[in-house]
Amino acid sequence: MNRRDNAPGASADIGAALYGLATRAARRLPRDMSLTSAATLATLDRTGPRRITDLAAVEGITQPAMTTLVRVMEKSGLVERRGDASDKRVTLVCLTEAGASYVRTRRQAGVHAFERLISELTGDEVEALVAALPALKHLADLESQDREGQNQ
Repeated sequence: MNRRDNAPGASADIGAALYGLATRAARRLPRDMSLTSAATLATLDRTGPRRITDLAAVEGITQPAMTTLVRVMEKSGLVERRGDASDKRVTLVCLTEAGASYVRTRRQAGVHAFERLISELTGDEVEALVAALPALKHLADLESQDREGQNQ
């Protein structure tokens, strides 16, 4: 029996709650750059250097749009282009130290915002979230795998 059969509608309710929380959290982020730029930096932080075509596919934008985005981020000192040691014809987009610092700072700001909200929950609610951590981490892994699978 499928686990979802135990609680009809639970997957949809959980999905709606997570989506709502994620979209509200995204709206709270600083508006110092576009969400696509921030997502691209986060992708580079998570996966390492990538080709522009790969980044465009992962972020769901066209290759020319990603080229423009990379050019702007390069001028800002957040990324740089480097040759691929294994294939001299390939140029990779790499996160600079400034870009990595930006990602860390933005991520930490998000963590602190949630910490503040979590501090207002009851003890039982915090315990429920702690119990859900393994499932939430697994869900994040599945989302990453799904995103990468869609772009291959």
